[in-house]
Amino acid sequence: MELQKLTEEIVLSLVEDKDIVAVKEFPTENDKEILLEVMISEKDMPKVIGKNGKVINSIRTIVQASSYLKDNKNVKINIDSI
Repeated sequence: MELQKLTEEIVLSLVEDKDIVAVKEFPTENDKEILLEVMISEKDMPKVIGKNGKVINSIRTIVQASSYLKDNKNVKINIDSI
């Protein structure tokens, strides 16, 4: 599964305001790195980040594991609100 799509599906399962969710992939200077930018509603930030960042770290772990199976690239995920 494409990393962008995987991240989007995980985030969509957590948020209430699904219309605002957008996941975009951006190029980096390093060929072995992928940057994913996740845009969500400000009210959904606590659900996606979780207590002490546990939820977002879990999302990063799942997406990173998927990357190792396919491209073996390092994945960075940034969360921002609209």
